[in-house]
Amino acid sequence: MILRVKERISEAISEAVLSGFGLPRDVLPKVLLERPKERSHGDFATNVAMILSKHLKASPREIAEEVVRRLELDKGLVKKVEVAGPGFINFFIADEVILGNLLEVRKAGMDYGRNDMGKGKKVQVEFVSANPTGRITAGNARGAALGDCIANILSFSGFDVHREYYINDVGTKILLLWKSVNARFREILGLPSDFPEGGYRGEYVWDLARYIMEKVGRDYIEMEEGEQWKVFLDLVIPLILSWIEEDLRNFGVVYDTWFSERTLHESGEVSKVIEILRENGYVYEADGAVWFASTKFGDDKDRVLVRKDGSPTYLASDIAYHKNKLDRGFERIINIWGADHQGHVLCTKAAIQALLYDPDALEILIYQLVTFVSGKKGKRMSKKSGEFITLSELIEELGKDVARYFFVMRTADAHLEFDLELAKSQSMENPVYYIQYAHARAVNILKFAKEERGIDIDGIEDVDLSLLSEPEEMEISRMIFEFPDVVEGAARTLEPHRIARYLEEISGVFHSYYNRCRVVTEEIELSKARLVLTDSLRTVLSTGLSLLGVSAPERM
Repeated sequence: MILRVKERISEAISEAVLSGFGLPRDVLPKVLLERPKERSHGDFATNVAMILSKHLKASPREIAEEVVRRLELDKGLVKKVEVAGPGFINFFIADEVILGNLLEVRKAGMDYGRNDMGKGKKVQVEFVSANPTGRITAGNARGAALGDCIANILSFSGFDVHREYYINDVGTKILLLWKSVNARFREILGLPSDFPEGGYRGEYVWDLARYIMEKVGRDYIEMEEGEQWKVFLDLVIPLILSWIEEDLRNFGVVYDTWFSERTLHESGEVSKVIEILRENGYVYEADGAVWFASTKFGDDKDRVLVRKDGSPTYLASDIAYHKNKLDRGFERIINIWGADHQGHVLCTKAAIQALLYDPDALEILIYQLVTFVSGKKGKRMSKKSGEFITLSELIEELGKDVARYFFVMRTADAHLEFDLELAKSQSMENPVYYIQYAHARAVNILKFAKEERGIDIDGIEDVDLSLLSEPEEMEISRMIFEFPDVVEGAARTLEPHRIARYLEEISGVFHSYYNRCRVVTEEIELSKARLVLTDSLRTVLSTGLSLLGVSAPERM
């Protein structure tokens, strides 16, 4: 309902501008309605007067006042319109519309807030894509939570979403793991071992060596390097991937496709894409290497595609991978990358353009690092040293729900300090507990009303919602009304934290309401109205949590 209300107000503003200033329709700016930060500023606000100011050569406030004078809105839709500040136009939606929306929520159920923004557009979300050199770390899990939540929100908003994991099974890190495993294999046999500099030292590397021993036996040590490499690729990499897949599944993340980098080399796609770039005039040779002229597209330096020794760089296969994505028909590509990939953004988008694709088809979301804090102590993570918190350990310690929520409750571009003690606490200070408890509380109120008082609101339509006059009742109703707009905003900006913040806020109002007012009273009609409100709240809490991949328990 909120989207229809916004449409009607936007159309009325457009017509007021056209009639008041004689603008041609083709130069009319798009009217955007946003939720003000302060409730006192109304339910929606627009800055259209400020946008028009330069074109009309008039002050924004004068323009806003003229627009308001000419507004023609449906009777009963808006109770007040005001011009504020330098020229904002604020709209206050009628209470009857806000309250009537509660019945819309009950009809829609878990589809309340679903929208058709995407119109079936084919979108690929690629995230995590950690090198298969060990279990997923808890740091990588921030990208997992962000990527999966973004995919959920986009799917809920009408996009055809495809989740993909890019397996970096080529390159120096894989070679280093192989050498580390070989060193441990020799040590198991009591043979001299030259552990590689910077090798992987975790206990799991011993497990990988033992796995080769179990499957192949000591004959492995007698094999030529090429045969050992093949055994490693055929046995160890699939085993590590099975660990990664299991950990991510336990985290609520399931992929549509696991795409191997190695296949790009075996199919010749890496070589082909370099030749296409060469034909397009963006490849040259210097100092014995092959270079991509990415500075032609605004990058700070040109990038090596093939090293002096003839081996392709990671960038070469990454460009081939992105071409592969586009050739598979994805209209929009979203990459969720860690902060250490910031320097690859410009050159990757440059490559898309150099291949004659639309660079805007690729969106790259960079998320910042995570510091795990327990009291005043932080834990550093490093796969090579073996001293890191794995995702599986984090899930075992906290559970999936808490871990996922903590990773997405802050904006992705901010450093995240993950408070392990707070995450473990079963208290109202823990935001996950706070929200889930609000949901369980709502469910139990409905259950009590039905089983203990005989008040069943299933299918009820003859309810007098005007009886909802308490401040918290109107605030909860308004926030429920805003939920579809919150979802749409999260889909538009790729910001799951918007939903997390909303859930915390509406839960806070509900807890306050519960502590001050009885939902089920001796007045049957008032009880029915409050139960409809409670049930609508339960719906948005359940839907919002599901978009974040967090469960909505009925008992706590």
